[in-house]
Amino acid sequence: MLDFMKHIAFKAGELSLAAAREPDSLTVEFKGEKDLVTAVDRKIEVFLTEEILKKYPGHTIVGEEYGTKTADEGCRWVIDPIDGTVSYVHGLPGYSISLAYQEQGVTRAGVVYGPLLGQMFSAEHGKGASMNRNRLQVSSRKKLRESVLATGFACLRAGAEDNNLKHFNKIVPRLRDVRRMGSAALDLAYVAAGKLDGFWELCLSEYDVAAGVILVKEAGGCVCDFGGKDNFPQQGIIGANPFLVEKIRSMLQHQ
Repeated sequence: MLDFMKHIAFKAGELSLAAAREPDSLTVEFKGEKDLVTAVDRKIEVFLTEEILKKYPGHTIVGEEYGTKTADEGCRWVIDPIDGTVSYVHGLPGYSISLAYQEQGVTRAGVVYGPLLGQMFSAEHGKGASMNRNRLQVSSRKKLRESVLATGFACLRAGAEDNNLKHFNKIVPRLRDVRRMGSAALDLAYVAAGKLDGFWELCLSEYDVAAGVILVKEAGGCVCDFGGKDNFPQQGIIGANPFLVEKIRSMLQHQ
């Protein structure tokens, strides 16, 4: 299963790179005032869907661009063809191909691939996480002032009044630094790799985080919503090493 997922994620990444080499063909549309989509997003989702259904014709697929193709609800794929479309359109490396496979509501495997970075993150339930075959482990930092966190602003793109700016202004002065990759899937992958110590964000969808969540958990990290429960990403999402998750949550909880 995991080899198949990595194979089609790599092929999808090749499609994204080929299209980016012909920028005149990179047409951009708007799903909202700021929410971009390209023909490449749609092309990759079609490719991934076709490849999955060839191998697993009875499975359900949930994708960002074309919604849900329902078959066997017990076996379910959650895919984001390009997580970080703004980065992709602007020629920046912070975008990824994200795939998660679930059985009976439990994510069994996940892959996040950064084509411009050449980084293939993967995880399997109970078997750990890796990047390009190197085993991953979340960081062991215990103090926020020594930590680098990542976040994003999907809430602003969605026009949410209850947005991340108030959290950002409260948390950032307590940190060593903050990073903004542009892809929640990559942010979570870097938490899993110990390159980032934590991540938080609002207004995300399941396809943004499903693969990243299993990466963090299999690398020894914790994932929860802003209330410390499992209602993520609907109630916000936090992914971090075990020492920091409660410290981050406490700052997000009390506003």
